[in-house]
Amino acid sequence: MSIDRDSFRQTLSRFASGVTVVSTRRADGTPIGVTVSAFCSVSIEPPLILVCLDKANQDVEAYAEGKSFAVNVLAADQAVISNTFAFPGPVPPFKTIPFSEGLDGVPILEGAAATLQCARHATHDGGDHWIVVGRVEEAAWTEKPLLIYAEGSYKFLSESTEAAD
Repeated sequence: MSIDRDSFRQTLSRFASGVTVVSTRRADGTPIGVTVSAFCSVSIEPPLILVCLDKANQDVEAYAEGKSFAVNVLAADQAVISNTFAFPGPVPPFKTIPFSEGLDGVPILEGAAATLQCARHATHDGGDHWIVVGRVEEAAWTEKPLLIYAEGSYKFLSESTEAAD
């Protein structure tokens, strides 16, 4: 039996995820970024993470074949930034969004809840996406609340809760 696309998407939307902007530079040095919710840790030793990037993205080669990239974990007050990178308009996002430069000049978003600067470790075919594995070279975090995405909209964590016994 085969599941239809809409049922698959609706089922997956019940899984809450953090919201990230994955950033790098094109071969010509132009800073680029894309909103990504498909991000997770892979290994502690060595420190590896993965991101899944749509093959239809015009800049996917810069991530899949580039030397390095950053994962910017967005804070609760950065929904506008998420939308800016998810649906870029005529002005490139890095013309209006403040950033600094990390390893290899990779753009690091100001105000992110956490950042992971990565060297590309491997790239794997994942259907209509590339699975890009990064070896974490630098990591930083803040105590800012996180931006969460589930059921087709942003969610906000108001406070931590303990699991019931």
